[in-house]
Amino acid sequence: MADLFWKTKALEEMTAAEWESLCDGCGRCCLEKLEDEDTGKIYFTPISCRLLDANRCACKDYSNRHQKVPDCVRLTPGNVRSLNWLPPSCGYRLVAEGKDLYWWHPLISGDPETVHQAGVSVRGRVVGSESDIDQADWEDYIVKWPGQFPKKARGRPPK
Repeated sequence: MADLFWKTKALEEMTAAEWESLCDGCGRCCLEKLEDEDTGKIYFTPISCRLLDANRCACKDYSNRHQKVPDCVRLTPGNVRSLNWLPPSCGYRLVAEGKDLYWWHPLISGDPETVHQAGVSVRGRVVGSESDIDQADWEDYIVKWPGQFPKKARGRPPK
């Protein structure tokens, strides 16, 4: 943690490794979302992309995800500032907004498990993947939590 690059570099100045490390491993961006065509409002579901390993909260085929899931959004310094569905806890979003990372982020804690311990990740909350649940039924699964900041993730780390 000696190099707090996210505090000193613009998103565009980060190396590929620095950029990738901003991901906290929560998996929230890999949940399926619905958009109201009239209002643009985003509705979250606990239904995951077919490539999400819901226990690890990681992509099963990260390097080939765009070939296997053509609508998978590649996060870039340009689009993280405008994607209205990134969760408020997202490391990319926080840094883009000039905010610091929270205690549970692996860059701060040094432990990739803290994102799960803080209740930020999707671990244990995914009901199935897009391959398991018919898209016509997704409206029946709308939830608010992916777009909210978990209460226990705000404060200090547990002792």
